[in-house]
Amino acid sequence: MTTATSAQQLGKFLAALAAKQSTPGGGAAAAVGAGLGSAAASMSAAYTQRKKDRESGAAVMAEALVAKLDFAKALQAADDDASAYADLQRTWKDTEMSAEEKKAIEARALAVPVSLVEMCHDYILAIQGFLPDCNSNITSDAKVGIHQLAGAARAAYQTVLVNSPPQEEKDRLKALLLEIRKIEDELLDMVA
Repeated sequence: MTTATSAQQLGKFLAALAAKQSTPGGGAAAAVGAGLGSAAASMSAAYTQRKKDRESGAAVMAEALVAKLDFAKALQAADDDASAYADLQRTWKDTEMSAEEKKAIEARALAVPVSLVEMCHDYILAIQGFLPDCNSNITSDAKVGIHQLAGAARAAYQTVLVNSPPQEEKDRLKALLLEIRKIEDELLDMVA
């Protein structure tokens, strides 16, 4: 039995990721990246709890952001990815498996990274909305959260592609990634 990603020491997770084994893989790496981004942005919200933040209403926005950014949910996606991949491997070997069961397993293998892309997009929009209220001494950490989540979304999209999604799903997710890229470009002051 493998240890849940959330229960592993970072160094052990990285060593397992670097090893010649099927899991953890790219999907788990994307999920851990999303967890890191969520945590960094949550910290910026935690620091937006000063007296003047309470008086201005910024603390309420910060509390709402902390409640939304669930880094444990991101880490759970790493374990969900490993489980979905193990089931998918079983479809390649089990000649007795029904077509219906195989289709359900393939759908789950696709749903895990799709959900991660969507979660990253949702979290990025929430952080972007919070930035004007963020403690000005720590906005860089909120922006780190956005960039980390953006990288995680792009990485999760690569896992989506491996699972042969329909074209309309690829197009929908690409639109989310383009919106994320625009937000990042604005943060980096790279808008043309």
